[in-house]
Amino acid sequence: MLYDSFSGQVIYNKSHISQGIVQKIISTNTMPVSETLIVTPLADKPFGCSIGLPKYADNDPANLNNQDFQKLLEAVQTHLVVVIPDQEELSPKSQYEVTQRFDPSIPTPKSDTGSGYGHGKEFRHEQSVLRKDGTTVKGQPQVQILGQGTFEATEHGNENGETIKLTHPSHTTFHHTPLTEDQIKNKHQTRFYRWHIDSALYDLSPPLVTTLLGIKVPPATQTQTIKYDDDTGDELELTQGATCFVSGAQAFKNLSEEDKKFALNTTVEYAPHPYIFISPAGATSDGLTMVSENKEFAFDKLPEWEASKVKHLPMVWTNPTTKEHHLQVHGCCLYKLHTKLDDGSVAILDLEDARKKAHALMRPSIAPSQVLAHSWKQGDLVIFFNRGVWHSVTGEFKGVKSDGEDERRLMHQCNIASGADPKTVL
Repeated sequence: MLYDSFSGQVIYNKSHISQGIVQKIISTNTMPVSETLIVTPLADKPFGCSIGLPKYADNDPANLNNQDFQKLLEAVQTHLVVVIPDQEELSPKSQYEVTQRFDPSIPTPKSDTGSGYGHGKEFRHEQSVLRKDGTTVKGQPQVQILGQGTFEATEHGNENGETIKLTHPSHTTFHHTPLTEDQIKNKHQTRFYRWHIDSALYDLSPPLVTTLLGIKVPPATQTQTIKYDDDTGDELELTQGATCFVSGAQAFKNLSEEDKKFALNTTVEYAPHPYIFISPAGATSDGLTMVSENKEFAFDKLPEWEASKVKHLPMVWTNPTTKEHHLQVHGCCLYKLHTKLDDGSVAILDLEDARKKAHALMRPSIAPSQVLAHSWKQGDLVIFFNRGVWHSVTGEFKGVKSDGEDERRLMHQCNIASGADPKTVL
């Protein structure tokens, strides 16, 4: 089946062509000004909503009163991904303030620049797979500058007073067997880079939300296709650089009753310094987990670590607003699965088998019809419930269809480590 997820285009479900059924994707438009916050579900999408800010907020979500912010919080946890348009002038300070407001458990800041970025200091470690993912806003270190291309000190969105060079993450540097140059340049294919939850997964607790602001984005005129490297024949056509999301709640619903029981009784043990641990290995072609070839760093070769800081998180996280269960697994960074059995004993799946099991549980939920592929417009502020979705970068830039001048992209990302781990509420 072929699904076209970009805005304003017609898509055809091949199994329905004989019935003359055509689905149309309707883009998110600028929201009307109102005296209160407006929540509008996204049309023809598996989940998500758009937000219209009230007039008094002066187009800054950090200015919301308590009543409207509560509506925004409930919208994020209910719809999982929310889009607030026309936010290209939002300051890093306001982005930080609105992000931290979602989580009262965030530890009290130790400095006037605020609480800590969700990935901590390991984010820039020379051996981490995250090391090239942007640069930090000097005056607001919880906010990262991500994108593609060179930006001079005077350009909007470059807050650091110096020229910065940004590199869009490409599956070609992370997957075990990447697409060929012909597939990328001539056939215009791409892949899910890495399905993940924003979290250090060591020492720090996963952030509740992530905010992602598109300050400069390429025109949504170029498309690329993801061909699923399995026997399903699935394809997903999307705009270049779309960010993809999957609902963890739907992922849990997709499980068999047996697998639901397994997930509800399983704890995921993550590797210490997981983004360093996995860096010598390569990911599967769908970005869900890693290929097991014993290439990971031995624990004694990792930076110093403490057993007490290794994360053991439930496989299922309960949504505090909807009370739904969400299947929430970072398949690339897991190390072991610990499952409590009916007799009280615990069965353990080690790395290779744990990856296989996680992949089997997760793969149905990245089917094209279940993926929300957000096609960026300049000024989009996307707030997503990090404890309720998985997400992935897509897209190949660097002039694959042009000289690259119209492919420059600059975004601000913010998430903040929580003060408490997620829980399963039965």
